[in-house]
Amino acid sequence: MSTARMLTGDRPTGRLHLGHYVGSIANRVRLHQRYESFFIIADLHMLTTRNGRQDIERVADNAREMVTDVLAAGVDPARATFYLQSAIPEVGDLNTLFQNLVTVPRLERVPSLKEMARDSGKEEMPYGLLGYPVLQAADILCVKGEVVPVGRDNAAHVEVTREIARRFNHLYGEVFPVPEMIPSETPTLVGTDGQAKMSKSLGNAISLSDDPAAVRRKVMGMYTDPNRVRADVPGTVEGNPVFAYHDVFNPDRDRVAELKRRYRAGRVGDVEVKEELTAALNRFLDPIRERRARFEADRGLVDQLIVEGTERTRAEVRKTLVEVRRAMGLSSAYTQVRRRAERYRKRAETAA
Repeated sequence: MSTARMLTGDRPTGRLHLGHYVGSIANRVRLHQRYESFFIIADLHMLTTRNGRQDIERVADNAREMVTDVLAAGVDPARATFYLQSAIPEVGDLNTLFQNLVTVPRLERVPSLKEMARDSGKEEMPYGLLGYPVLQAADILCVKGEVVPVGRDNAAHVEVTREIARRFNHLYGEVFPVPEMIPSETPTLVGTDGQAKMSKSLGNAISLSDDPAAVRRKVMGMYTDPNRVRADVPGTVEGNPVFAYHDVFNPDRDRVAELKRRYRAGRVGDVEVKEELTAALNRFLDPIRERRARFEADRGLVDQLIVEGTERTRAEVRKTLVEVRRAMGLSSAYTQVRRRAERYRKRAETAA
């Protein structure tokens, strides 16, 4: 029996951060040993919100950084296929065919699209951004992905993929699996500002590649309880980003519970709580930093992984597209025309 396939990935907009880790990377590390795993470097998706020349020029460097972060987080390069989305033009062909299987009102009900437009400073929804979930469906189904690790923001997108797969199979026959979504244990992580989810563009992120000093600086500047002006004032734990991070990244549960009790009672200061969080985060990040250093030292390895993965994925996508066109009857249409043209040519040669 063949191994089920997993499709996951990110847009190449820079180095990955703790929000990426809890939202999807932790799941990828856990699942990639169980599934045949494809990791997309989604530069075409990046164009829906960042399409300036400078953004495009940074794709190659950002792709290297992103893949290095994923490997450093614990993904085995021998069990992962990394590929660059824009280097597989056949995905665009599949995207075009899928566009006819979903309506505009359905896409307008995807809540994260309006958020993405707003966060990127766009007053109106670009056509490409509205079609983001359709292109994502092409990404997942082009390799016949059966499993998709998702954070909260992506769940609605993948539901569109599931609908398109079912619609295609109903119209043309069983070609695609209906992918299963595997949610992360921690759907989102608030940024260090306590105001929005962690994001590179908002400047509230702790990167997986940050050194210990950078982590300490960012933690010490974190938002806490705004009503707590002194250490002896009882503080609020719920909704406090410092404790949210302790809950996720500090494995000493007894110590976290003690800090919460003391914080609520006004018997511990923010500085001590943040110092302990800094230590916990750096303990968590140390092995990631060590693996990253090893991959960075092996110059050219990441580029080679991307090239090999892209070539392998393109071969798979071509096979899928042949199957799709055959199921839809598109292949026979041109075959009929070509045969008639060939008969016409032969008659013309005979007459001459």
